[in-house]
Amino acid sequence: METMLLDAVKNGSVSSLEDLLKEDPLLLDRVIVSCFSESPLHVASILGHVDLVRQLLRRKPELASELDSTGSSPLHLAAAKGHVEIVEELLAVDPEACTVRNQDGRTPLHVAAVKGRAKVLGELVRIIPESTRALTDRGETALHLCVGRNRLEGLRVLVEGIGRHSEIVNWRDFDGFTVLQIAVAKKQFETIKFLLSSTGVDVNALNKNGSTALDILLQSPRDLRDIEIEDSLRASGALSAKDIPSIVHNWKPPIERRIAKTSASSISLKDRSFNKPPMKKKQTDWLGRKRSSLMVVASLIATVAFQAAITPPGGVWQDTLRVDSNSTSADKPHEVGKSIMASSENSEYGIFMIFNTLAFLSSLSIILLIVSGLPIKRRRWMWIQMVIMWISITAQVVTYFISLRHMSPKNTNVQSMLREVTEISVLTWLSLMMVVFIGNIVRMNLWILRKYGYIKEKDNLDTVDYELDEV
Repeated sequence: METMLLDAVKNGSVSSLEDLLKEDPLLLDRVIVSCFSESPLHVASILGHVDLVRQLLRRKPELASELDSTGSSPLHLAAAKGHVEIVEELLAVDPEACTVRNQDGRTPLHVAAVKGRAKVLGELVRIIPESTRALTDRGETALHLCVGRNRLEGLRVLVEGIGRHSEIVNWRDFDGFTVLQIAVAKKQFETIKFLLSSTGVDVNALNKNGSTALDILLQSPRDLRDIEIEDSLRASGALSAKDIPSIVHNWKPPIERRIAKTSASSISLKDRSFNKPPMKKKQTDWLGRKRSSLMVVASLIATVAFQAAITPPGGVWQDTLRVDSNSTSADKPHEVGKSIMASSENSEYGIFMIFNTLAFLSSLSIILLIVSGLPIKRRRWMWIQMVIMWISITAQVVTYFISLRHMSPKNTNVQSMLREVTEISVLTWLSLMMVVFIGNIVRMNLWILRKYGYIKEKDNLDTVDYELDEV
């Protein structure tokens, strides 16, 4: 029955839908409680079947609040496709859907801005004006997304809806970029002209690097339109940072804090994570990158260590030999599949297996801690995992040199050269480990001194450059 319902929705057949509901009045209720990745309303919204959307909303209005596997509501999909009539129908049933964010941290307004759906943007701003205050995970407004994707028509609609002198026009994202600075960095001349002539944009706003829009232009690779852009900026009073009499070092102005406070009180959101301060986002990003790196390296070491255990240096015996009266004194008993190194060099094989097992178990411990779901996302737990990773890497280095020594010929020249290489490599590795260890000790001491106020607190701003080409 659910398959027939999906076919009816794909074809946009209202009559087929009504027939199915006559046969099974609870069909839509079962769809809601089931685990389908998309509801019939999602499919109808993305395909643009207006009449079918109306019928579904009339029968089951709560479908408008359902989310698919990506966290998108039917309004997200309709906005992305530019179906204005469907957007109107969905907002009439569930206005709160305008503030729901999907897994990418974007509201329907953000999605429409990225896609350049100007009519949808106008409708969303008209019905829910507060939706323009919602931010992405990078602290971007819909204006930032329009400029980042060069959606000039969408930008015009948004500015007309919020007002040319709205404080949102000068909002700065987590990297301190205003919409004008993004437009200058991307050399969007028409967008720059519009912002300068039709909005109250601050031409001398500073990003977190202390650069104005004019500085960004002068520091970028030269282009044919640079002269026109520079003339337009200077005509509007643009200056370089060095020419501004008093530079405010705190790049986030109080105006943005007022907007964030207003947003929190005036918009009823199901996800308010966009109001988190930049430092919290920076710490989350740092921990996320570290966890991802540790997972990759630990998986690689575990794979190598496992392979080394089942195929030790020198391989395994291909036959079975038992000592009897006919065996010579040089023959050693062995069995097929057993390690040759274990028979010929017992002590080195034991050392090899100890360090290989240490590398294997420590890397598996890292993987287990990361996927365990335990609350170990603080920095101190991350440092413990990194120390375990150092142990795992060092053990892997030891197994490498043992394997290299065992598999090298037993003549004097090779052994002498191998000894020199081993000594130099081990000394270099120990020196590197010592540098890393001392560096982390210094960092820990600085953190303690800052915590107790013995030295000045460092700047909390993230230094990652703005990703102008981010999706």
